[in-house]
Amino acid sequence: MKKNFPLQAEGKHPDRVLEAVKHDIRKYFKRERGRALPKGVDFWDFDCKVGLDADSAQPCKVGSVIDAVGALAQDGAHSVYVEIVCKPGTWVPAPVREAPPPDAV
Repeated sequence: MKKNFPLQAEGKHPDRVLEAVKHDIRKYFKRERGRALPKGVDFWDFDCKVGLDADSAQPCKVGSVIDAVGALAQDGAHSVYVEIVCKPGTWVPAPVREAPPPDAV
């Protein structure tokens, strides 16, 4: 999804418009995560960018997309650009840590 969301609409309260934008973003994540996984893929991963426009969009994590949109709206932005690209992801196990040797008494 590469979309420019207006944050101000005539006849609508800005808070309601912001909530509608957040709802659309959450709905997109839920729809993409519900798709069938290809063979050899563990989960759907996302590359996300948020900014005032496509040129100034900064990469961010999935969990902070909603917060970034809210921060831009709080700063008085008239619109916000959100780019979310879905890609297959595979789980990589964390490296095993060796236990420290017990102290000899």
